[in-house]
This record gives sequence, structure tokens and C-alpha cells, in this order.
Amino acid sequence: MPNPTPKLRTRKPTGVTPWPVILLEGEEKAGKSHKAAEFTGSEKTGQAYWLELGEDTADEYAAVPGADYLLIDHNGSYRDILGQIEAVHAEAKRAAAAKEKPVVLVIDSVSMLWRMLVNWTNDRARRSNSGQNKLRKDPDAEVKPSMNLWNDAAERWNKVMYLVRTMPGIVILLARGKEVAAVDGNGDPIPRTKDWRVEGHKSLAFDATVWVRLRRKEDPQIIGARSLRFEVPRSGEPKTAPGLTIEQLVFGWMGCAIHTQPRATPELTGDLAQAWLPKVNEAAAAGVAELKKLWKQIEKNESLSRDEVLVIRASIEQKAVELQTPKPLVDPTSDAARLRAAAAEEVGETPPDAAFDEYAAA
Repeated sequence: MPNPTPKLRTRKPTGVTPWPVILLEGEEKAGKSHKAAEFTGSEKTGQAYWLELGEDTADEYAAVPGADYLLIDHNGSYRDILGQIEAVHAEAKRAAAAKEKPVVLVIDSVSMLWRMLVNWTNDRARRSNSGQNKLRKDPDAEVKPSMNLWNDAAERWNKVMYLVRTMPGIVILLARGKEVAAVDGNGDPIPRTKDWRVEGHKSLAFDATVWVRLRRKEDPQIIGARSLRFEVPRSGEPKTAPGLTIEQLVFGWMGCAIHTQPRATPELTGDLAQAWLPKVNEAAAAGVAELKKLWKQIEKNESLSRDEVLVIRASIEQKAVELQTPKPLVDPTSDAARLRAAAAEEVGETPPDAAFDEYAAA
């Protein structure tokens, strides 16, 4: 029996201006962090969060007149950073659903985020078999990362930017920008010609709604904007904005307003099973009984296809097996066990043998 033709779903556009993603870049000491901190205390915004990546100004800049933000703690790893951005994203969705003032997220800086991913990519290249072979012959040899390693770095960057673009609130991306020598197609310098470079992934400008540049001895410049409220000259010359503040940009020039909240962007997902997998992890943390309840919920969900049900079922079964299979007993007198215990004590963790005793007692 053929599948029925899907029913077309449409709506009239609202004309509401969405909350922007602001790329605020420029020279060192040009006031990027100061302008962002100043905006966090706006009466037109809700809770502001500051994610500091490789910079050291967030604690001090809380003293900027009007500043009011919470500093996000993280351990410096990509996984923890991504998790904290996901947490802000969830809070922004809650605030938007409750018709509260928009959440603000400041990331200082995305240049350091990309630098972290570049370093990770270079380290992986040097650890590879081909990289190790090359370095054994010449410890100072250049090891160029392969395309698959760069693709992994770009994927990690895109995961962060997807959360940024779909954030139902205001995001300010701080980045380093500087004047550099212009080069031709062969990479050779062009005499007496300067260019400008923003440190970050090449897609950074596309991810932003509005692009602002700060220089120490010049007025702020708007390089580009995706807006119907104001125009940036198409001649390539930036729009000069003397005395520009982020509040003026968002609620004045761009026309954003608290009483006309934009519609939340639906999350893009390859299939509906993806949205259920975090629920499986949460249920597993609560025990086998919760996994059984989730299994029954899936059976009753008519929006899932048969293939999606099988994917979720497989995940539930895997978690159930992990919960019901006892951990192997480790000989606490072995050399490997002693080394693990010594390493755990150095970082203040529970030694492996004690952890096993706790598990067995539970």
C-alpha cells in the first residue's frame, strides 16, 4: 500500500526581526570586551552569560559600568565547552517559551575556539602513523594534517555555530581582527597593498547576522548586515557608526523588540531518533525501570517511523545490557591496578578498587 501524500503545511510570515548573532571583531585593545560587557546590563535583555575561551578579562570586566552577567565555568575541553553552550541554548529556549526577555550569550573569543581546534588537528597529525614516521627521521619536519582531520575540526566548529545560529536569544561573538599584507592567488605578497583578516573559521562571517569592526583610532564600522532595517553600502565600503553601542544596534537599528519575540527555529535533525537518544541516556542513568517506561513510550509514538523505532530500541537494549552486566573484577595487587590507583590519588579521584567496591555494594 503506497504511503499517503503528506499534507502541505504553510503559514504567513510574521515580519518579526529575529534576535541577532553579532560578530564583534577588531584590533587588540580596541574595546570589544568592554562593549560586550556594557550591553549585558541592558534593561531590555534577560540573563547574560559570558563564556571565556583563552582570554582573561571576564572577571575584571564585571566592573564595567552597567555590566551584569554570569561567568560560565568549564574545564577547557571541547566537550565541556560544547555542553555549556548547549545548556545556555536550553535556557534561552525556556526563556523564549515563557515570553521573558532574551538571554544573552557572549563568547570571548571564537578566535581562540578555532585556534584550539587547529592545535588539536595539528597534534592529531603528529600522532598519526605517517606523522610519527616522518618525525622519527626529522624531529623538526613539518607535518601537514590530512583533509579528514581538517573535516573533523570543521565539524566541531559547526556544532558550536549551529547552536549559536539557532539560539533563541542574542549572541555576541568576539574575535580578533588585524591588518595583514595582501597576497595574490599564488600566496605571494602584493606590494603596498593591505588586507584585513579575522581570526576564525572561514565560515565565521556567514554565521553572523551583523558584522562589526572596532579599531583603536577609528569609529566603529559595520562591515555587513542581514537586515531590512538599515543598509550597508554595496560598494565594499563599511558603514561608519560613531558612538555605536550594541543596545542601539540591536533594539534601534535592527528593530528587535521584546514584545515581538521571533518564532523559534526548529532543530534540524536527520531523523527523529536523534532527538530520543539523549532521553535514552537520561533513562539509563535512572535505572532499568526507566528504560522500560521509555520503551513503552516509543511504542505509542505514531510520529516515529519503523526504522526510527528500531534505532531507539537498539540504544535502549544496549543501555540495559550495560546496566545488567557486572563490571569485571580487577586484581587490586596487579601492577596496572597500582598505577591507576596512584594516578587517581594524584588528581583526587576515587581509586579504581574503591570505586569497584562501591559499585558492588550498590
